[in-house]
Amino acid sequence: MTERQHGEPPPTGEIQRHPDAPAPGSTIASHYRMCVGCGPDHPTGLHVTVVAGEGLTVAGTFTVTDDHQGAPGLAHGGILSLAFDEVLGSLIWLIGKPAVTGHLETSYRRPVPVGTTLHIGAAVDRGEGRKIFMSAVGRENAPDGPVSVTASAVFVVVPPTHFTDHGRPVAASELSQAAAKVAEVNP
Repeated sequence: MTERQHGEPPPTGEIQRHPDAPAPGSTIASHYRMCVGCGPDHPTGLHVTVVAGEGLTVAGTFTVTDDHQGAPGLAHGGILSLAFDEVLGSLIWLIGKPAVTGHLETSYRRPVPVGTTLHIGAAVDRGEGRKIFMSAVGRENAPDGPVSVTASAVFVVVPPTHFTDHGRPVAASELSQAAAKVAEVNP
């Protein structure tokens, strides 16, 4: 994986920022209030927050709590992968096409202690057909802090019916305003 500086634009190609994408600097709302990654109402969730960047980039933060431990005092690796999946998935809001994680590879460079705020910069690298290739870098306690975790992912564009065919029906009140709008357009 090539490490880009946060904010550096990805190579242009077939994937473009959607005209209705959240503006750079705006917070990308949680898609579902009980999502274990970004849901504000999940009691032990990660409560990841994500801000839209320039082009096809986002910046997310996640603070490791006692609920996220693996070894005593350290974040569980699976929890860190979840945080990366959440931030990488937020890039989909910039593209404006529904997509799901097809492959996620996480590399752990150093332990992440409880109390650490992980700053995750993510970007779309390229697209091939229905596949969207992405990468992310997680840094400890500051956007320019030491690198703790890196990840690469492939998301796959799916039809909107993917979620209704495989999930359960949800009330609009369970979704963010942006997700409810998509559900109205793509029931």
